[in-house]
Parts: sequence; C-alpha cells; structure tokens
Amino acid sequence: MSMFMFCKKSNCFSGLLVVPFLIVMGTTVHGSSQQTSSDLSNQISNYETIDWIDLIPKEDLDILLNPPSYITDVEDGSIEDKIGSQLKTDPVAVENDRYQQALISKSIKPEMDEKKVRVPGFIVPLEFNDEQIITEFFLVPYFGACIHMPPPPPNQIIYVKYPKGLILEALYHPFWISGKLKTSLIENDMATAAYTLDMENYEPYSEE
Repeated sequence: MSMFMFCKKSNCFSGLLVVPFLIVMGTTVHGSSQQTSSDLSNQISNYETIDWIDLIPKEDLDILLNPPSYITDVEDGSIEDKIGSQLKTDPVAVENDRYQQALISKSIKPEMDEKKVRVPGFIVPLEFNDEQIITEFFLVPYFGACIHMPPPPPNQIIYVKYPKGLILEALYHPFWISGKLKTSLIENDMATAAYTLDMENYEPYSEE
C-alpha cells in the first residue's frame, strides 16, 4: 500500500510520485482497543481497500506523472522546489496549462460512488462535539496537508463524517478509514474535497 505525495524526485513537492506510506509507531486509538483480531478481519473484509491513486481519473494521473519541464528542471532544495511554487495564480496561465489544471482538479471517478472502501490517510480536524471529539474531518494522503502545506487536489481529499466521534492524540498518527464513499463536492475555507465518506470503522495504520 502506498500513499500519494506531491513531490519532485524523492524529497520535495513538485509533481506526483507514489511513495511508501510512512508507518508511525505508537499510535493509540480510543474506542477500538477492545476489538479482537477476528472482529477486525471481519470488518475489513466488508470493504474494498483502495489507494489514493484509485481516486484520480486517468487523464489527470497521466499529466501528474509526467510533469512539464519547468517542474522537472527545478533544482532539489531550491526555493522553487516547493509545492506552493508549482501553483500558478494567473487564471490565464492555469487555463492554458494542463498540469496546473490537474493540480487543482475536482474531477472524480464516477465508478467510485457508493463504494464501501477502506483507505489510509492523515486526519485534518474540522468539527468537534461538546466533548471536543472529532466528528468531521478531511482525510488526506500525507501529513501536514491543508495545515503546514497547501492542500492536494480536491480529488485527493476526502471529507469524512463520523457522529460517534474520534479522539486523535496527534496529527501525525495515520489511520485506516472505512465507510461508504460518495462523489460529492465539499468546500470550506481550508480546502475542497471531491469525495465524501460516511465513516463506519477506523483503526491505526499498519502496512499490509
């Protein structure tokens, strides 16, 4: 299983590469510790495990995996070698640049609608209940997205609702999130998500 990051070559943010999803040890999930291995296996079998790449339409993916020269020619570690530097702000430039369009694409894969899926990711809290437990959040493919770094394309963000609530001890703790995926657009001041998910189960991330 791998995660998508917006990286040039191997360590920066320019273009798209499939990179290993980092395992964060010591993750604790409240409310799930009483589940047995058998219970967890039965739950997992009810969902299709997907990767973030599965959410990107082929035409966008082809562009992102083959970035233009102004991206690939950037020197590693330079000021230009940042995700924010990739994004052009001139509307005309964006309209005429297919790569720029892919970076902000809201395009989805219709066949993913109403699928019961299981996907790994990091949590960006949006709403809390009276006990300050997370009830709504963005699920993103890399740590820091929408907070310390600009957001990934909308088709790489999933808006998740979980009325039961989830306690997150640290933002760098990744999870497997399971539920019914929908191709519904959600926009707020932080980011735009091209997919939503009604969460049914969650568990600490472990590599498979």
